Amino acid sequence: MPGLAEAVLTALKARGAGEVFGIPGDFALPFFKIMESSAILPLYTLSHEPGVGFAADGAARFTSRLSVACVTYGAGALNMINPVAQAYAEKTPMVVISGAPGAGEGSRGLLLHHQVKRLDSQWEIFKELTCDQARLDDPATAPAQIARVLDRCLHESRPVYLEIPRDLVAAEVAPVPDYQPPQGHAEAAQSAAREVLARLKGAARPALMVGVEARRYGVEEKIAELARVLKIPVTTSFMGRGLMAGKNIPLAGTYLGAAGKPEVSAVVEQSDCLLMLGVILCDTNFGVSGGKVDMRHAIHAFDGQVRVGLHYYPEVLLGAFVDALLKEAEALGDAQSGLRPHELGPLQADDEMLHPMDIARGINDLFDRHGVMPMTSDMGDCLFTAMDIDNSELAAPGYYASMGFGVPGGLGVQAATGRRPLILVGDGAFQMTGWELGNCRKYGWNPIVVLFNNASWEMLRVFQPGPGYHDLPDWQFANLADGLGGRGHRVTTRAELAAALEAAHADESRFQLIEAMLPRGAISDTLQRFVDAIRSLSALAQDG
Repeated sequence: MPGLAEAVLTALKARGAGEVFGIPGDFALPFFKIMESSAILPLYTLSHEPGVGFAADGAARFTSRLSVACVTYGAGALNMINPVAQAYAEKTPMVVISGAPGAGEGSRGLLLHHQVKRLDSQWEIFKELTCDQARLDDPATAPAQIARVLDRCLHESRPVYLEIPRDLVAAEVAPVPDYQPPQGHAEAAQSAAREVLARLKGAARPALMVGVEARRYGVEEKIAELARVLKIPVTTSFMGRGLMAGKNIPLAGTYLGAAGKPEVSAVVEQSDCLLMLGVILCDTNFGVSGGKVDMRHAIHAFDGQVRVGLHYYPEVLLGAFVDALLKEAEALGDAQSGLRPHELGPLQADDEMLHPMDIARGINDLFDRHGVMPMTSDMGDCLFTAMDIDNSELAAPGYYASMGFGVPGGLGVQAATGRRPLILVGDGAFQMTGWELGNCRKYGWNPIVVLFNNASWEMLRVFQPGPGYHDLPDWQFANLADGLGGRGHRVTTRAELAAALEAAHADESRFQLIEAMLPRGAISDTLQRFVDAIRSLSALAQDG
């Protein structure tokens, strides 16, 4: 019979996990030793636990499969709380594995190092951040617990937590039961599909909005097929920016309400039957709509259920619902496929100072010449600038909005997919987790990182102008790249940016860090519209 650690790793691999990100620590050392010796899954060690969590999050977002973050008890796991919270909020199937004290270690009458209030304080905290948990302290029950927790991670596309006492990693256990797919209600899916199609057919302005569950549950291609059949306008939510890239569908763009382009906002706000597939109803997706989206006429398929006005269909899996729609769908409009929603024009390679929109133009030009690259973005104006980059795959914390995701998330993407990513990050976020680039040399990773450096937490400044605590020192990041094993480019003009992007793409031998120097106060067009919309809505609320 296999040992407990091997049983966990084998069950992860059987359920689609492709890699483990981690940092070893004393309570996890036995598990790490077996991970390395068994080679069941590749192990990538990073430098700081938040980076481990963000890397696993990024990998899972791009692959629609389990990704694993492995840490030690207390000081390791508690250091990873924020990335796990983000994964829960944004529905990412991350498996958190923590080493734990051995069975007899808590009974000596001494406080145990890394212990907080009680030995199970960490357990109680992770119950709040994950959709299922198991403490594998009984070899007889461990296989069933492993299966239940991992299956729940896949079913709900949210993080789960496994705690393994360090003295039990080699304990013999029975094989873990095979994966059990979720059992939705087939009749409910068919009934919901018939009602939805009837409503779409009777609408004057039907529209489709696609959200993150399309990628999480691997049904993006099916939804693209549905869009091509229906021939109605398609948008993505803000969180779903980058979905449906290259699918040849009638994509109008990303919905941003008053902060977006009027023609895209009109598709959503003037629709009398909006079909939302996998869209999270949150403030970043709809908070700047100004109440113009009439949810009474909206259809919402999310979290295993479908709501059609006041009608509610439980136990409807998103994939089964889309399949049911496809069986009876027919053309309802004449929207044309292959639309390009973003047309900024080329970057003018001159000696003018850089603006965030120049970065969008430069990346568009790069993708036109060499093909699109998968992208990750941190929170801040780098993400709003990404809204003006031609639609390509993108992972970013658009709802939870944590800083620090961009760089380790991009490394997770490269580890999981083998594809070279392009990473967008601000100088504030880079100070948090940018140093994970030092691990690229060890694993042969070669991302292109575009660092927006305005020596400021600029997105915070636009909401609260004035205070000096928004200012950041100029750390000369490009000069640090060589020491970390990469190549740095510091650019201040459009011409220098164009040259740096081309040189960075040509050099695949190491990571490339393009430090784009931006004047304070220069923000992307999308962020400016977003700020204006928030201020207008706030003023209306105060007047009311």
